Amino acid sequence: MNSILPSFTVLAAGARPAKPLVSVVMVVYWTGEALVESIRHVLAEPMVDEFVIVDNGSPPEDVDMLRALGLTEPRVQLVQGHGNVGFAKGANLGASVAQGEYLIFLNPDANLQPDCVPSMVSAFRGQPVPTVMGARVMNIDGTEQRGGRRGEVTPVTTLLSLSQLSQKVARFKRFEIHREHEPLPAEPTQMPTISGACFALRRSDFDSLAGFDEGYFLHVEDVDLCWRARQAGGQVLFHPNARVIHLGHTSLEHPVKVEFHKGVGLARYFIKRADNIQRYVLAVMLAPLILGLSVCRPAINARLRKG
Repeated sequence: MNSILPSFTVLAAGARPAKPLVSVVMVVYWTGEALVESIRHVLAEPMVDEFVIVDNGSPPEDVDMLRALGLTEPRVQLVQGHGNVGFAKGANLGASVAQGEYLIFLNPDANLQPDCVPSMVSAFRGQPVPTVMGARVMNIDGTEQRGGRRGEVTPVTTLLSLSQLSQKVARFKRFEIHREHEPLPAEPTQMPTISGACFALRRSDFDSLAGFDEGYFLHVEDVDLCWRARQAGGQVLFHPNARVIHLGHTSLEHPVKVEFHKGVGLARYFIKRADNIQRYVLAVMLAPLILGLSVCRPAINARLRKG
């Protein structure tokens, strides 16, 4: 992994399967009421041999619930005591504990549907290394959620998306990268970017990419992983039949703080992937604007809803 993690404790009720096939990794931090339902859906999936919950910090009632679960459910491995190290480090920590051949990273406000895990696992057969497999992320009403399948994330597409100009102004619509309104493909389809709410890799895929870049604290680490997979000669796939319901906006963290981390992550991503001096200078110059639009986005969205 990319750094030395703080000390931590793994709490488990019993021995794991000798050779788990599927491990779900979930990073938890002040998730709110959605956490219990998300855990219930994971444990209801018979293909999940191992469930690694990385607790980056939770309110006392959730800590007690997670500890009780870790002591009573044999499939659960609870990782605690390391503090809030961010999503990327937490996910890498969970992956270091997990023993499955397939690693499924799942948000704690996302509910696996019965076809999700079997569909993704079976679709890996014959795919190159590395392959990142994204689920079809859905709203509660069954519509496809924004962000589940996206084009190339660039400074221009990001600015137009954050400002919503790519949706509101006709001449900018060609820069819209969100594809949830396009016809649903019949089978797993290559896509530049998928959602971090639910996606899978084989252990060999994860190891070949050296896991997540721990320079990201919250958000954009999934975009970075997709980009690095493609840069390495691999692929990113969107699976239309691997469904997950993502509640979203359940975190007890203040939305402005969440958007701040997203803005910092986007700025870092564009600087990181700049392949010449012109793109590097552009990324550095646009970083304050991207950060500002990210922080202001909750207020912008609220105003648009009222309008």
